[in-house]
Amino acid sequence: MALLDVSNVTLTFRGIAALVGVSFSVEKGAIVSLIGPNGAGKTSMLNCISGRYTPDEGAISLAGRDLLALPAHRRSGLGLARTFQNIALFKGLSVLDNLMVGRHRQMDYGLLSAILYWGPALRREQAHRRRVEDVIDFLNLSPYRHQIAGRLPYGVQKRVELGRALASEPGLILLDEPMAGMNLEETEDMARYILDICEEWGATVLLVEHDMGVVMDISDKVVVLDFGSVLAQGSPQEVSRDQNVVAAYLGTEDTTFFGR
Repeated sequence: MALLDVSNVTLTFRGIAALVGVSFSVEKGAIVSLIGPNGAGKTSMLNCISGRYTPDEGAISLAGRDLLALPAHRRSGLGLARTFQNIALFKGLSVLDNLMVGRHRQMDYGLLSAILYWGPALRREQAHRRRVEDVIDFLNLSPYRHQIAGRLPYGVQKRVELGRALASEPGLILLDEPMAGMNLEETEDMARYILDICEEWGATVLLVEHDMGVVMDISDKVVVLDFGSVLAQGSPQEVSRDQNVVAAYLGTEDTTFFGR
């Protein structure tokens, strides 16, 4: 059974269709990329999965659980995390504090314990801190641990946002254009982090990205949206040879656009 299953999802805004009958699945441990021209409905699809939007029709399940029956904050409890196209950090907090926010759903001690800050609350806080330190080491954020997130370079902020999602120990991470605005070195680093998230941390990734070279290099599966509908899906090699996909991007059959 797929970890994430999207079935016949339709989303409209005042009669304008953003998604029309979209269906695809994401297998556990895979990197699946959701691509398409601007306005194809990629971010709208992530918003439906995460709970920001409610589809008009269709079904979305995570590990067999109906996501549409749950509010957004309950979905994180099922192991769902995401990053955003526009960085959404707490810019007045330190990197460490931003990552600790990602541990919020695991902090289950009561108000009295938190006020007194001893016993179970202290031990759990220390365990959360150790997990966050693992994330800091993994993403090479040690030099920025106590710096204010909003004052950091753009590429580092992108890593902090990825780290906040990873700190929640998700089974599925939704990444909305994690390489946008990055230079070549930063893009290569982010691609390696995404691969390692799957291989070393056991997470599954649904990725929205415009860098076709990266998509073709790291994806196990690619789903192509065009005008809110699925135009094609399959392996990177299959999608890159699909004439309809190439035409949707370029109006030509020049497959060099996909980095092959």
